[in-house]
Amino acid sequence: MLQDSFGRKHDYLRISLTDVCNFRCVYCMPAEDMQFMPPTKLMQANEIIDIATEFVKLGVTKIRLTGGEPLVRKDAADIILQLSKLPVELTISTNAVRVDEFIDVFKRANIKSINVSLDTLNKEKFHTIAQRNSFDKVWSNINLLVENNFHVKINAVIMNGINETELNDFVALTQQLPVHVRFIEFMPFTGNKWNDTKVFSYQQMLDVIAAKYTFIKLKDGKHDTTKKYKVLNHAGTFAVISTMSAPFCEGCNRLRLTADGKMKNCLFSKGEADILSAYRAGEDFISIIKQCVHQKEKALGGQFTSDLHKVNSENILNRSMISIGG
Repeated sequence: MLQDSFGRKHDYLRISLTDVCNFRCVYCMPAEDMQFMPPTKLMQANEIIDIATEFVKLGVTKIRLTGGEPLVRKDAADIILQLSKLPVELTISTNAVRVDEFIDVFKRANIKSINVSLDTLNKEKFHTIAQRNSFDKVWSNINLLVENNFHVKINAVIMNGINETELNDFVALTQQLPVHVRFIEFMPFTGNKWNDTKVFSYQQMLDVIAAKYTFIKLKDGKHDTTKKYKVLNHAGTFAVISTMSAPFCEGCNRLRLTADGKMKNCLFSKGEADILSAYRAGEDFISIIKQCVHQKEKALGGQFTSDLHKVNSENILNRSMISIGG
């Protein structure tokens, strides 16, 4: 069992397969020229499987594959199928551009739930945010997932002045489509030019939605990052991930492994534990994992609080979102 000094048990591991992405989303990737890691620094397929296997022995029951965009990795299918042999719930987060190429792989791997990043329903705005003309392909693949009975979660990062006016358009999707839209507060990472005026808070989102829809609160699980809601008679649901204004750190059970094999015990942690180097050197990395978990801060990596006006993103020591993994 992996337990921190606050008694939180950690059984959910997010593994980034690559820091490469075929999108250039403004909130994820630094505005300056992005330098991706050379392949030799990334975990190789056998290393991912071996390290993941040890995490499972330590009590991990759920693994999510992330990136960058995990499906751009050439051996992604092989990694997915090998990980599916472990006794875990296997899931994946993707921008969905290549989903049609992986439908059969997902089925063979017994993946039931897939998170898709989609920050706007407007084709022109999609290009502005992602800097790619891929909206039609993404939307087609979301529908393909629904048609193939996958549990589809749509993740939308809501940024004040950019896409907050689309909240009710996303909720409208849930009327006919059995999708689960999750609105995410804009979070600070290295190079993404965050400031508190760009945050559209959890309460602001609910106020906007309540002006048009009557909805009920759904029960949240102990480890949920979302606050879930449903409009009556809608096929799907919506939720808010309120990292900035109403953190949920007390129930956190998540650990992260970056594409270069560094372990982060929190999305906002300053420090990292070098699991891959220890593995390659034949050293004991189990004790490193346990120590990293034990050193986890009580909330938000110990770097800031939910008082948005006091958050100075320039003082936060972290990676860019794309190099951490979603």
